[in-house]
Amino acid sequence: MKNLDRMVSFLLKNANPSIVYRIKNEILQDISEEEENKLQELILSEKIVQEIINCQKDNGWLGNGYHGSNRNAGQFTNMEAGVKYLAEKGVRKDAGVLKRAMIAFKELPNTAPCYRNSWNIGDEFKYAANGANLFRCACIARAGYEDFVDISPQIQLSLDSFRRVLEVDSILDITRLVKKGTKRVFNNFEKWPCRYHLDILAHTNSWKTKENSEMLAESVHKIMKDDRQELIGLKADSWVGYVLGTCGCFPSQGFKLVDEIDGVSYYHLEYLIWLAKCGVVPYSPVLKEIVETIYNSVNEDGICEIAVHDSLFKDWGTYAGLQLEVDWKSKVRKQCDITFRALQLCYYSAFSKL
Repeated sequence: MKNLDRMVSFLLKNANPSIVYRIKNEILQDISEEEENKLQELILSEKIVQEIINCQKDNGWLGNGYHGSNRNAGQFTNMEAGVKYLAEKGVRKDAGVLKRAMIAFKELPNTAPCYRNSWNIGDEFKYAANGANLFRCACIARAGYEDFVDISPQIQLSLDSFRRVLEVDSILDITRLVKKGTKRVFNNFEKWPCRYHLDILAHTNSWKTKENSEMLAESVHKIMKDDRQELIGLKADSWVGYVLGTCGCFPSQGFKLVDEIDGVSYYHLEYLIWLAKCGVVPYSPVLKEIVETIYNSVNEDGICEIAVHDSLFKDWGTYAGLQLEVDWKSKVRKQCDITFRALQLCYYSAFSKL
């Protein structure tokens, strides 16, 4: 594990407090109370973290948005992006701002104005790869509060959605055409995986067994295939009396973890990390090869030299966000962000608890 040690050494010397804290707490699992308190103080003092803390309302809600920004809610000062950012930055789960946000998720009814009339109970079960409650459950999972708010039905739904891929020939079997054949929508009460299902599974533990991880690997392999042209990139929307976009529906085939552009490989580290945290890598030769390539891309200084789509790091919101450094104005900050995510991937791939 020489390259893991090199990455850790580089990051502990150069990275910002969030990355240092997460390495010591999650990967090395060796941090003193004094050091933890000092790092937490530095994390909580950062500008964006302070903006999120200061936008919290008396009922615990963050800002004036639910599923991302709007004209009254900024990029980070809304419930979903705010919770996910705080969790990714390494803000302790028992910090007041996160605790109050989770109480809001637990106690506020779905009719509360802060949900902006978007959360209808049971929608995530009626509409495949959809339902505004998935946003809430993904936030709860990301913050580490699955034992505080019961999201076990949505965890099971996430597993069942991936399993459904293996039960049907393709997405064509569970969808239909509407709008005079111009739009494809899922049949009611069908299941199909999306970004939020994977997010929920990656950040919870109660479901993790060898059998479930093997199933996930097989399902992901199937949607990664590209042997049927008519299925590559094929997705579907929801029909709710009109066509409604899904929550990051995965395609029937052609699911990409690496993009090849002009001879350069661009890695989707977020999905790769989530799959590693789900324990999928040991059962996937394809993923093992990707992880090994990334591991071997670490130079003598401990810097991971791979290409990524900058937008997937920097455009923090509902469907992106990996950057933990305050900005990328210096080359080393970008190197720290990419190297930390590569370290996470390699660590969780090697030490998945099955």
